[in-house]
Amino acid sequence: MSMQAASTVFLVRPTRFTFNPETAHSNHFQQPLAGLSPEAIQAQAFAEFDGVVARLRAAGVQVLVFEDTPEPHTPDAVFPNNWVTFHPDGRVLLYPMCAPNRRLERRPDILEALGRQFHIREVVDLAAHEQDNRFLEGTGSIIFDHLHRIAYAGLSVRTEAGLFREVAARLEYEPVAFRAYDAAGQEIYHTNVMMCLGARFAVICLESIRDEAERAAVKASLTRTGHELVDISLAQVARFAGNMLTLQPAEGRELLAMSQSAYDALRPEQREVLGRYATLLPLPIPTIETIGGGSARCMMAEVFLPAKG
Repeated sequence: MSMQAASTVFLVRPTRFTFNPETAHSNHFQQPLAGLSPEAIQAQAFAEFDGVVARLRAAGVQVLVFEDTPEPHTPDAVFPNNWVTFHPDGRVLLYPMCAPNRRLERRPDILEALGRQFHIREVVDLAAHEQDNRFLEGTGSIIFDHLHRIAYAGLSVRTEAGLFREVAARLEYEPVAFRAYDAAGQEIYHTNVMMCLGARFAVICLESIRDEAERAAVKASLTRTGHELVDISLAQVARFAGNMLTLQPAEGRELLAMSQSAYDALRPEQREVLGRYATLLPLPIPTIETIGGGSARCMMAEVFLPAKG
């Protein structure tokens, strides 16, 4: 792995985007939008999604788009990073999902389509762990430092410690686990809500890691690997300021994709630090992130597979 940022991502255009009651018990960022009809919500979700694709492509990122299927109903299909990861050695990992209706998001047809463009040598299917209530939701659960082969995870009902260690060992990454909590004392459901890694910077909400030893260990690990820390607050986490992703366009410097809400939540000095490492790319997605409880990073599944031809 020579780069932290992917040059190709795939996104899933949401066909029946709605509030998902099956995930609401653990995702406290989800909020239903009162007063909007399902048709209005769907129209807004389409417009926001298409805007994201257009902005990413205009910035030089290779974006592959797959359409969601009307049946079965998968209200969170717009967040494909939770069910799959693609690795530069040709491996694909499929992950066990907590909510039953999110398990339906795993799409063999998407893998087949990607396999025509990229080399896939092995598909590792971890879905059987769902039978034992052991969950690990892709790059929602795991933040990979590809350059230093370290994996970070905030443990929660969606991120089981033993399974995280098993996957880190399989991929030959050093695991760093901790627990993170929001302002109300509830477990933060996904690590990528409070943490983002670039090659040389880390956006992280240190105050969410309440255990002093765990917080010190995470900070020491990031410092040891030379990351400049941008410490965000729990209030900024609530506006998805931790939910960002570095991307490598075909030409020029890296991008840091985030929602408009996340961008607006950053203080000027935080933007200045991040701007030294990447071009900030705010993406307006208020309907998707409010109803879905996930933001810009969650919409993008990185493809690190070697290309054919």
